[in-house]
Amino acid sequence: MLHKDIETALNKQIEREGFASAQYLAMASWAESKGFEGTAQFLYRQSDEERMHMLKLFHYVNDAGGYAVSPGVASPRIEFSSFPELFELILEQEKGVSEKINELVELSFDKKDHTTHNFLQWYVAEQLEEEALFRSILDKLKIIGDNGGALYMFDKDLQKEAGKNIESPI
Repeated sequence: MLHKDIETALNKQIEREGFASAQYLAMASWAESKGFEGTAQFLYRQSDEERMHMLKLFHYVNDAGGYAVSPGVASPRIEFSSFPELFELILEQEKGVSEKINELVELSFDKKDHTTHNFLQWYVAEQLEEEALFRSILDKLKIIGDNGGALYMFDKDLQKEAGKNIESPI
């Protein structure tokens, strides 16, 4: 049976993952409306991935004897001035998620809940990958600047990235 503090914290993380999914969806719509279909596809895929992260947590809470709560999701931001601004927001969002995952790991350690501690290690590794990916994208955007041709190629590269298979964590 999950400790009540851990159940509450995991449900809060479910809510965060739901918000992240909604935020990526809003970002995808913005990119698509600007004619960047590859970036939109990439962001749609990120939205799906965040939803899978949420569902993985959801199932874990129920499987561990807790009660997962379907989250209400706050309205995400829908306007962005540029790709660098959009991807900087993504990186900050992912860093915030990493911080919260680390807090969950610490809580599970403090409560001597080794099962939850072990479960959360997947999220620790996933967050490292996510932060590295978005740092890399921002590095590329710094090189590109306002070069329209380079932005076109950047969009095509993200479209290829979007086409890669994502493994379902659930």
